[in-house]
Amino acid sequence: MISWVGINLFQTLNKPFGQSLKIANISCPSDKDSDGVTDLQDIVKGAKAEVSRKPYYRSAYYQGGFPPDNEGVCTDVVWRAMRDAGYDLKVLVDKDIRENPEKYPRIGGNPDPNIDFRRVPNLIVFFRRNGTELTKDVKPGDVENLYQWQPGDIVTFDNPHEHIAIISDKRRKDGVPYILHNAGPTANETDQLQSWPSKITGHFRFPKF
Repeated sequence: MISWVGINLFQTLNKPFGQSLKIANISCPSDKDSDGVTDLQDIVKGAKAEVSRKPYYRSAYYQGGFPPDNEGVCTDVVWRAMRDAGYDLKVLVDKDIRENPEKYPRIGGNPDPNIDFRRVPNLIVFFRRNGTELTKDVKPGDVENLYQWQPGDIVTFDNPHEHIAIISDKRRKDGVPYILHNAGPTANETDQLQSWPSKITGHFRFPKF
């Protein structure tokens, strides 16, 4: 019997030269803002809009929580993209922290709504609790593995280069997706899912379905 992995390898090795690996998009049943576009598609659109605006990277504390539109950090790409899908990430995170402070070690027992939703460790806890946690392995050329990496998914990276990004709908020829993120000097779409200088700590899909 030929295994699924064996079939993937056969298909990958026997693609015509230069042909891109085809990875199907998952069917997302949720459309929070009822605009006829699924949540995952909306999240990608929102992240790409952020890249088009090119806010420059600036890490600062803002009364009220929100930076101006022309600046931000990696976490700002996420809440702005989710806003385009109809989700207020600040409200969701603040509520979860308020109701479950012990789950969020980063706040040290002192929630601060002005910054909590813009901290990567807090978002890891939130998405782990409220989304679907998926594989952290990335296998170029492996259809089964790469199908789990869908446009609109969220990926986080460890220290010393702590980071968060959104998976793009753009892929390399071997099927590995690009990421939409802000690592400076502005928000961008780059081929850094595997080359980011810290290991992947989380891979999430929100909303859960």
